[in-house]
Amino acid sequence: MEGHPRRWAILIAICAALLVIVMDNTVLHVALPAITAAFGATAAQQQAIVDAYVIVFAGLLIAAGAASDRYGRRRAMVIGLTVLGLASAAAIAAPSTWWLIGARALMGVGAALVMPATLAVLVQVFPPRERPKAFAAWAAAASVAMAAGPVLGGYLVDAWSWAGVFLINVPLAGVAVPAILWLVPESRDPRARPVDPLAAALVTAGMVALTTAIIALGEHGRPSPLVLACAGAAVLALAAFVLRQRRASTPVVEFSLYRDRRFAGGSAAAALLTVGTGSALFVLTQYLQLVLGYDALRAGLAVMPLAAGTVLGSAAGARVPSRIGPRATIVIGFAITAAGFALLAALTPGSSYPLVAAGLLLAGAGTGLAGPSTTTTVLGAVPPERAGMGSALNDTHQQLGIALGVAVLGSLLAATYRTGLPAAVPDAARASLAATLTHDTVRLDAALATAAREAFTGAQTLTMLTAAGCALAGAAIAATVLRRD
Repeated sequence: MEGHPRRWAILIAICAALLVIVMDNTVLHVALPAITAAFGATAAQQQAIVDAYVIVFAGLLIAAGAASDRYGRRRAMVIGLTVLGLASAAAIAAPSTWWLIGARALMGVGAALVMPATLAVLVQVFPPRERPKAFAAWAAAASVAMAAGPVLGGYLVDAWSWAGVFLINVPLAGVAVPAILWLVPESRDPRARPVDPLAAALVTAGMVALTTAIIALGEHGRPSPLVLACAGAAVLALAAFVLRQRRASTPVVEFSLYRDRRFAGGSAAAALLTVGTGSALFVLTQYLQLVLGYDALRAGLAVMPLAAGTVLGSAAGARVPSRIGPRATIVIGFAITAAGFALLAALTPGSSYPLVAAGLLLAGAGTGLAGPSTTTTVLGAVPPERAGMGSALNDTHQQLGIALGVAVLGSLLAATYRTGLPAAVPDAARASLAATLTHDTVRLDAALATAAREAFTGAQTLTMLTAAGCALAGAAIAATVLRRD
């Protein structure tokens, strides 16, 4: 097989599409304080704005992959990028936080259509001997997007407004769509399994209801009627999804895969790790801007050690397993990430930036070191004929971990912060640190503003220690469940 004659140009077009998806996962965090100031968003609404994209993306990923295999990968990418671009344009004009949450959910639909097709197209157009180079370029584009997202977002927030973080997607999608239509050949899998829209709707609805219940519980501090209703809806939807899969002749998810300790253990460990890493930027960008006083651009630059550590760790993660084995690599990587979170837990209102950078660098390096071995372990347990499903499930576990991290640890942060505030802070100013600092009573009282920042860093300490605990729990699962190297 010689490969498609325009395969390297196709790779560039694919990477442009990938940039849109990955940047949407990181670019928003630096804009959260500006969004809060513009709309008066509560901590729960901030969590929902971040999670709406991730949850829908994760919930539809498997079904979208099946749809792209059945109806055409190029078609799926073009439709997905168009939806993503239009939803981004709608977000720019958002008149309220709920509009913004809806636009973010629609972006998740577009991202789910694009993501599975990118690797499938590369497999189609590159010969086997060139695929490692193509996959390396794909991974490098994702790393660049992860690092560039906060920086570019911070620049646009400072130069224009919070809407700038959504403006990025419009020209990128506008360039990627015609490039894909011109360069990428259409491809399908004649043996692709049928698409099950009801199964996709059930699992997505269940995940949305579950995260909403967690966020609402953190906001109210008690099981309110909304929490109970969402929790009940989550149980019903997810139970119906499992029942439908067990009865289906061609299920979307093969639950038999979870009987393999490599697949189940590796997936559980990876999901636990992303619970911590997924919430890190959500917490730290608020600390950098609202406690240390950084502007959006400087905050974006300040979180770059996380991406740098991930790149360096990934380079080591490709070589270390051949010497010490994948299980030991995963355990060591998770432990390094936990050490990074422990450093971030030591931050105070008077901390210097080197401590932030060191914590982020360690967290990223550990994640990068463990990542290749975790993926290899999980996918190594999947039969070749189910490789597509296994890959989609691996991505779903990690995206779900990110969503739950923002929901659970974000709620823990908000609840602990409110508890630590002085009684003199009015109820209307207790929703988040941004709401507190912009309230007239606090702005006129420097002592209250100082107390609010101290309450936030105290809550941040507990949150980061919990993230470290999640990473250590993932290391323990890998050490006990995975087979010895």
